Amino acid sequence: MKQIIVLAIIVLLGMVACIQAEDAYFAFRTHGSTHDFVFKLTDVKKIEHARKLLRDDDLQEVHVMGRIRKTQKDYNPHYSYHLDPDTITFFSMAIEVCDATLQYTEEYLDEACGAFLPGCFFCPWSSKLTREVKP
Repeated sequence: MKQIIVLAIIVLLGMVACIQAEDAYFAFRTHGSTHDFVFKLTDVKKIEHARKLLRDDDLQEVHVMGRIRKTQKDYNPHYSYHLDPDTITFFSMAIEVCDATLQYTEEYLDEACGAFLPGCFFCPWSSKLTREVKP
């Protein structure tokens, strides 16, 4: 009987881990952008925060911030860079040095991670979540 209970607990914990490992994709725009920027979230709390923002349930920390990686992802075809999912957060206010629009970042990507967007941190103040993207 003990073995059955232990096995049931292991199976249940495995199911919970699978549910928590859900990836979700969201899109945002910045001032003047013509294409959505799609990013991936892997953290359950951040996924729920993004969904609340889209429902207008949470008006705090409405902008997207993360560390850019200078590689394109299939889920974000309009841009030559993406946000590292492990570094993405939401914010209300941030320092000016990481602020830029999507288009400006694309145009000056070669200069990013130096004096422009130091540390590769990108925090577009005009970012606005537009939708959840189904892959």
